[in-house]
Parts: sequence; structure tokens; C-alpha cells
Amino acid sequence: MFTTHVKAVRDVRNHYPEVSKILQKQDHVIVTNNGKSEAVIIPFEQFEDYQAFAHKRYIARKLAEAEAAGKNPSAWIDMDEFMKEWDSWDAADEV
Repeated sequence: MFTTHVKAVRDVRNHYPEVSKILQKQDHVIVTNNGKSEAVIIPFEQFEDYQAFAHKRYIARKLAEAEAAGKNPSAWIDMDEFMKEWDSWDAADEV
């Protein structure tokens, strides 16, 4: 299990080697500015895990939306309408 440390932004700036040691122990650092939490510093490996987790949640949410839309035939569009939308997306990407 990890420990969470709280450091003022000026302490992070002025004493980064101490923060680095905290991260090497796989602990987290909450960075405060004027007494308010502003950011969290986590070890890079944990950040990669978080990114993968966030991506999986995003995909699951989009799949659930697609499944719900698929159950509502009145929301379906025909292929010609889809291709027009597709072309408009493609044109927007070229800008």
C-alpha cells in the first residue's frame, strides 16, 4: 500500500530530491498551492496503469452508449445518411 504525502508547491520546487525519494517508494505526493490541493505526483509506472484504466473505462462507456442506441431503431440512420456524416467528419479533419 502506498502513503500519500502533502507538499507545498514551493517545497516541491526547492526540495525535489526529497519528492523523488518519495516516488521511488511508490508513494504519492499531493501538491498544494496557498493551502489548496492543486495536483498529484505519482510514479510514472502508476501513471501508465491509470492511463490504461481510464482508457478501458472510456471504451466501456462508449460501448454501453452504442448498445443503448442499438436498441432504439428509431435512432438508426440509413447508409446514405451515414456516409454524408462520415464525409463531413473527414472534411473537418482536413482543416
